[in-house]
Amino acid sequence: MFTNNKLSKAVRLAMVFGAATTLAFAGSVSAQETEEDETAKKDEKTERIQVVGSRIRTDGLDSASPITIISTELAKDQGLSTLGELLRTSTVAAGSSQLISALSVGFVTAGGAGNESISMRGLGANRTLVLLNGRRAGPAGTRGQVAAFDLNSIPLSAVERIEVLKDGASSLYGSDAVAGVINIITKKGDGSNVTVNLDQPFESGGENYRLNATYGKTFDRGSFRVVADYNLQTELARGDRDFFDCNQRLFYSQANPGERTDPIDPRTGDYHCSASQYGVWIYNYTPGVSNPGGASNFRGGVKAQYDYDGFFAANNRPTFNSLITIPGSDNISVPNGWYPVSYDKETDGWADADHPFQNLQTMIPESEVASVFMMGDYDLTDNISAYSEFIFSQRKTVINSFRQFWTAQLSGRRFIRGGTVDGWGGDAVGYMPVAMTDHSGGETTIDYNRYVLGLEGSLGDWSWDVSFQNSYNKGSYDTKVILFDAMNMAQNAVYGGPCVGEVSPVSGKACTLVDWLSPDHINGNQSQAVKDFLFDIDYGVTTYRQSTIDGYITGDLFELPAGMISTAVGASFQQDAINDVPGEATLAGNLWGSTGAGITAGSANTRAVYSEVFVPVLRDMFLAESLDITASGRWTDVSTYGSDSTFKVSTNWVIGNGFQVRASRGSSFRAPALFELYLEGQTGFLNQNGNDPCLNWSQRFAEGNLDPRIAANCEADGVPATYVNPGSSMTSITGGGAGILEAETSISQGIGIVWKSPEDKFGFSADYYDVVISKQVSNLGGGAVLNLCYTSDSFPTDPFCGQFTRRDGTSGDYGIDTVYGGYVNVAQQKVRGTDFLLTYQDDFDFGSLRIRLDHTVQFERSFKQFADSDPQQYVGDVGDPKHVGTLSTTLNRDGWRYTWNMRYVSGTDDYKYFANGNQTTYRGQASTFIAETPTYILHSASVQRDIYGVDVTFGIANLFDKEPPQGSPAGVRTAGNSILYSQYEFIGRRAFLNMSYDF
Repeated sequence: MFTNNKLSKAVRLAMVFGAATTLAFAGSVSAQETEEDETAKKDEKTERIQVVGSRIRTDGLDSASPITIISTELAKDQGLSTLGELLRTSTVAAGSSQLISALSVGFVTAGGAGNESISMRGLGANRTLVLLNGRRAGPAGTRGQVAAFDLNSIPLSAVERIEVLKDGASSLYGSDAVAGVINIITKKGDGSNVTVNLDQPFESGGENYRLNATYGKTFDRGSFRVVADYNLQTELARGDRDFFDCNQRLFYSQANPGERTDPIDPRTGDYHCSASQYGVWIYNYTPGVSNPGGASNFRGGVKAQYDYDGFFAANNRPTFNSLITIPGSDNISVPNGWYPVSYDKETDGWADADHPFQNLQTMIPESEVASVFMMGDYDLTDNISAYSEFIFSQRKTVINSFRQFWTAQLSGRRFIRGGTVDGWGGDAVGYMPVAMTDHSGGETTIDYNRYVLGLEGSLGDWSWDVSFQNSYNKGSYDTKVILFDAMNMAQNAVYGGPCVGEVSPVSGKACTLVDWLSPDHINGNQSQAVKDFLFDIDYGVTTYRQSTIDGYITGDLFELPAGMISTAVGASFQQDAINDVPGEATLAGNLWGSTGAGITAGSANTRAVYSEVFVPVLRDMFLAESLDITASGRWTDVSTYGSDSTFKVSTNWVIGNGFQVRASRGSSFRAPALFELYLEGQTGFLNQNGNDPCLNWSQRFAEGNLDPRIAANCEADGVPATYVNPGSSMTSITGGGAGILEAETSISQGIGIVWKSPEDKFGFSADYYDVVISKQVSNLGGGAVLNLCYTSDSFPTDPFCGQFTRRDGTSGDYGIDTVYGGYVNVAQQKVRGTDFLLTYQDDFDFGSLRIRLDHTVQFERSFKQFADSDPQQYVGDVGDPKHVGTLSTTLNRDGWRYTWNMRYVSGTDDYKYFANGNQTTYRGQASTFIAETPTYILHSASVQRDIYGVDVTFGIANLFDKEPPQGSPAGVRTAGNSILYSQYEFIGRRAFLNMSYDF
């Protein structure tokens, strides 16, 4: 206990404006102390603490590294419910899209559904080290790509503050501190409290409720604290918000920019929804005897849509028979009630793509988190104290979704040939039924526990610390799947294959006839027997264990004229083990249209020794009130890779008159994570559009929109100029790089200036950062493999050209069949920018006013595939704004606290990724699309007051009901037309209430 209470007090002092390390105003922290406190401080030796970024204990008021301290008071004042939300307000995270629960819906993400992590500077969550009270917090999540701490695992109610070290610190903390360190500091000492948080959107959906209680006690020789927390985030479905409505094309005329070129849906009179269409896709694949050209009533892209509500018949829409130009048996013939759509602009508007299942799709999943956190310390002697921590957290996340499913990806016959099914005729015609189902999504349960046991003490003026940390994650993921073998058997049954009395060869399901072309099946109204046959739930389990022993000793060596030389020396040993076992259907390769994977299992042992030395160079000289140098080094040996050394050197120069200059340069070394080494056979599906360089290569080359090398290589590969219609999606397979991958290395450097006015009214800091990662481990996706092959001057012998197979042109489909990617070392990633901080505080007759502006300018975020590749610049892309910032204003007056907060990101666009910028054509009409965002600003306001002993905070977040920016689905990732990146608000305006009672 001899450390904890003094540490808490000293860090609170460091958070005051006078602290050069932070310049932070956090909640109601005050820089003023009583005269009695000042007198007492003069009589005692300055308390020396350890802050993130150094193992050496100092007074905590000056640092050579830029550190931001985030108080949980900010969460209360802004209506933030989780630790992840609070961290995303920091500009070090807001400059890149973060993994939030909303982005884990419908995508395969690291850590699985509902996981939330932080990627500092956009360098990746596995390059950001998360500490809990200065010690590692082990990974949590599901599926094979578990590597980062899940921020859902610790309740916000247990957190006092967060220290963010904004430059690399691998030489002290290990290989995953490449981008920086986030140190979560929990509440300590006396205090008992019950708190209720209510978060209510003005529109239903997305509500959040939290109840927590804490009890802490300090006694003569120790202290303890217990926190129990329950948090319920209710689901936000697409149908809950108008801005998630079914997406329109959002095309505009090039000639008249304000004029839309989208087709009109006559059912609504509005622009057509172009989302997930359902019906029957028709292919004209075999010329017939009476008509060498095939079906004369075939039109390019034509689909058959059933007239469910009688709208087609009531409006005398053309039938397939009315399109016949040459009579004959090879023409398309369909049963009554089916109509042709999607063969020109007008009929595009008649195609129904707004299925009711869409409104049930989860945007923000329902997550229920219950957790208990305990910590304590006890003085064994006057010089030795024992401490411990324990956390148990359980999270359950439920995701609802919908999907299309069809027959074209099955083995054997790709389509149902005309004449095979009664009513569907035409020898030259193939039919592909595309049906809807709400059998999609699943449930994830994460059980996470972590305990720490440690001893700390002193030997004279030296302090030491030895700790053991063990974290264990067990996650189960229940996924709704469609069975490949059942789909295949049901399709073969159309041609007289085995069905009644037979069972599917892998899943063992009793075969059931499927009426593929019936209106009910296509509309999602399959019989229960068909659902039982085609659908299933796959049960997977992921475990991850991390154990760490760490010990160090720190103290003074000897005195120089400028002060004492201090040092810290330590060692650590860490074990990591992952075991991800997907469900039976996944392991058997029996999934239709879903990501598959094998067992990902592996372990690693990491040994390290490290040291740090602090050297005071100058004191109390002209233009040098102080000049200090800090140097650290680390040797690390990883069983899965080998060993390497890292270093860091920092300089802190206090010039005088409130001016300070700080600079640092350091190296990092990161061995590949376990999933990067051992990820086993994860499969997914990619669209041919946007991924196959050879699609429509001839026309694109003639228009000047295609690299001549690609056109020549596509032609040499036998892809005809007539390949213009994409076939079914390609299978993409990703695996780990064990035996191939090398470790990443990086150099991080920065320089900054700090100024404080004499009365601490004004403060300013500007810190430039520059991080270069070499041999970065990256997941090379299927699209990248294809581009690298077809742009190669050594085609077709380039190694990348052996990593995919192309179809043989059956039914006119020359698309990619399977492409193999995986984790490889690429050349380089680089980030550069500057963090600015401006603060102001003063007392007036009307109250105490505090203003804080955080602003980050990103100069560069670039990526190079190979040493001779041109850097690909991301700054300014959607999700990677050049400017991000927060502006917070707080007024304390007569026992009331008023807070106004602004968060903003600058405009972005993705047009550089398209050959013609934002120009395209739609049905021959020159059009433009939207793949950009304007400057986006969010406001929140709150008021706080103690009412009869209850601390009450009430406010409104997203005060002006700002919606997400709108974009064209053809140009940017959207839900509806709302652009999906973490910087934007998805819930809408919401009121929040926090009521806290101390007892």
